[in-house]
Amino acid sequence: MGSPNQVDSTQFLQQQLQAVVGLLERQDLEKSLVRKSTSSHHDLEEALVSKQHQVRLQERLSDLHPADIAFILESLPLDQRQTVWDAIKTDYDGQILLEVSDAVRQTLISGMEAEELATFASNLDTDEIADLASDIPKRAMLKILRSLNNQERTHLKTILSYQDNQVGALMDFGMITVRDDLNLRAITAYIRKLGKLPGHTDKLFVVDQHNVVKGVLPLQRLLTHSPTQHVAEAMVTDFVQFQIDEDTADAARAFERYDLISAPVVDSQGQLQGRLCVDSILDFIREKNDEDILSQAGVEEDEDLFSSVWKSARNRWGWLLINVATAFASTRIIDVFEDTILQLVALASLMPIVAAMGGNTGNQTSMLIIRSLALGQINAVNVRRMIKKELTLALLNGTFIGILIGLLSWVLYYNLALSIVIGSAMLINLLVAVLVGLSIPLVRYKLGKDPAVGTSIMLTAITDSMGFFIVLVLARMFLIGK
Repeated sequence: MGSPNQVDSTQFLQQQLQAVVGLLERQDLEKSLVRKSTSSHHDLEEALVSKQHQVRLQERLSDLHPADIAFILESLPLDQRQTVWDAIKTDYDGQILLEVSDAVRQTLISGMEAEELATFASNLDTDEIADLASDIPKRAMLKILRSLNNQERTHLKTILSYQDNQVGALMDFGMITVRDDLNLRAITAYIRKLGKLPGHTDKLFVVDQHNVVKGVLPLQRLLTHSPTQHVAEAMVTDFVQFQIDEDTADAARAFERYDLISAPVVDSQGQLQGRLCVDSILDFIREKNDEDILSQAGVEEDEDLFSSVWKSARNRWGWLLINVATAFASTRIIDVFEDTILQLVALASLMPIVAAMGGNTGNQTSMLIIRSLALGQINAVNVRRMIKKELTLALLNGTFIGILIGLLSWVLYYNLALSIVIGSAMLINLLVAVLVGLSIPLVRYKLGKDPAVGTSIMLTAITDSMGFFIVLVLARMFLIGK
């Protein structure tokens, strides 16, 4: 079996997935043959076949990272997924559940007993249990809480008291704290006595007797400075720290800007509450990106690739119904101006061009706004200048594209008035598209809603309808009846 170091990681995962699928198909075939046999030991033979395949699956998955197993589970239909999940050793259940998507995690947990969930939770840190808490049934969660000691229970309740978009919900408690009156030799001896460092430890946190953070001691300084130096001399006092109720998106931008690996999390008095690590930030960014991509298309983030048809249908009905409504609105516009189209058939072939260009322009604007909102680049100070810039750009692009489309329509139909109407409609629709592309995400953001959700669907529907409407109104005013 190859390893991720020997082959491309994507190719490696596909190889492992195909190997698992092959084992499952072979298992189904052998079970089918056993059922058709006339042996008197039918049940025993079937149980033996199942046990053999379970062992083979365990051997196949035993050397894989939990994230790789999570990928395999997400890529399997529900029945095969459950078979693989049942074959995985209990010790790894918790880590795998942390890696799979929310939707897949729900399907796996739904088939587990409370005692089983409590068992795997015993192998997890409190911040990891907190990540799973929303998906764990109440009875199982109570068992898990009873299995924790007082400190772990306090840590878990602290994390769960914060919302998903706050730093406190993502922090962990794996930091090492030191006092500034110790020398570096004593700190080194202390770490050596611990035997190991918590993951993602690149610095130690220096606190006073009240647990207030005074600075950080990077491991690089601990190793390179003189052992006789005191922590107060070697520590960094100009460091990044986060308030426990700070927005996680702001923290993510700080991690990117300052290339952070870990940072202290403090309360309003500056007292150390925990730490924020780069792995949690990366998970947050990935989940946010996945959510934005799906929500722009009107698909809910908790939809499993292999979830039931009924559940998937319910997830998508809302935006599909909006599409139906806006499509009917477009047809009503066309019906109102039916006599105009009949008198000038060329409009039927030119209207979709105007509508499509409007949709494309609006989407460009909305994607820029959504990205800028996500990065925190838009505020009350610069929003007006940004709107002015986008409208000026729309005017420039609309003029250029309008002239181009007007010339092309004249070449096709030799009708100067029609060319002027189409060119003018293009200019107006691009201005309307930019206004819509600006207003939808900005208004949703102002109302406290996700600016990305459904923006593309609503924008395309509006610009299509407005494109038809503008062309037909201008045609009735300047072409028909002249």
